[in-house]
Amino acid sequence: MKLEFSFGNFGYKKQHVPAMRIYLYLLLALLLTGLLFPDKIRAQELEPRSLTNVPVGMNFVMAGYTWTQGNILLDPALSIEDLNATVHGIVAVYARSINVFGKSGKIDAVLPYAFGNWSGVQNQEQKYTSRHGLGDPRIRFSVNLYGSPALNMEEYKSYRQRTIVGFNMQVYLPVGQYFPDRLINLGSNRFTFKPQLGISHRFDKWYLEAYTNIWLFTINKEFYGGGEMKQKPVITGKVHVIRSLSKGMWIAANAGYADGGTASVNGVERESHISTFRVGGTFAIPIGLHHSLKLFGFTTSRQDKGSDYELLSLAYQFRWGGK
Repeated sequence: MKLEFSFGNFGYKKQHVPAMRIYLYLLLALLLTGLLFPDKIRAQELEPRSLTNVPVGMNFVMAGYTWTQGNILLDPALSIEDLNATVHGIVAVYARSINVFGKSGKIDAVLPYAFGNWSGVQNQEQKYTSRHGLGDPRIRFSVNLYGSPALNMEEYKSYRQRTIVGFNMQVYLPVGQYFPDRLINLGSNRFTFKPQLGISHRFDKWYLEAYTNIWLFTINKEFYGGGEMKQKPVITGKVHVIRSLSKGMWIAANAGYADGGTASVNGVERESHISTFRVGGTFAIPIGLHHSLKLFGFTTSRQDKGSDYELLSLAYQFRWGGK
């Protein structure tokens, strides 16, 4: 599940052509940072509008359901052929907007629960298994570095987005369900750190966003079979084209590319280099003043190794506060 913030449309002032070109060059350069290093990238999350300015003191809770079907390999170092799975996920999210030295910021926490069935071939033998339990929870700190000041509700009414540059750090905590003697696990048994840099520019009712991030993994000292698993850092790149609609609704087309993340066990490198491309879409609709629904979906295609699956997600969000 993804945490997304959505608000109504703002006014727009026309920019001079040279300035508009500069913004486009910045967006393109940031996107290429994540796309032109094919030996360094892995899985990505497609999350539009994460840079949206929010009045300080706003709170969000979200509950969602996710259906996933396909080659869902939770650990890149495992050697399983013809893997197929159907996984159902339930997620609970809390987020709050904060003031970070005069800049707009957010903190959020995600608690996932999953249950599903896997089948595949290992050592020329067909095997089946099922899992249900907690995944690794994650926490995130976000701050918009440029173009998004911290505002109260009254100040927010006159705010007009142009270009926003933001940074966030997300940490995955290794407390999800994990069994060292089992191939398939819902937890990773290691910390994951994911710093991300993004830029968003508004063109009237259209928004263009680009993000790049790097995944950094600690060592799993209790890998399957009693080994020690290490994984190289990963870089991802993604872009979103967003269109604001009437009555606070919006839609987005999302695309991302990931490559890298080769794993090794006890110093021996596995054939686990990952190269995947994802495309998807998001539709958000408000229900009254404080409630909204979001429908999200994407498909993944792998060029080398990695996951290859389809995902659909429906989320309900409630917001309050901000005085």
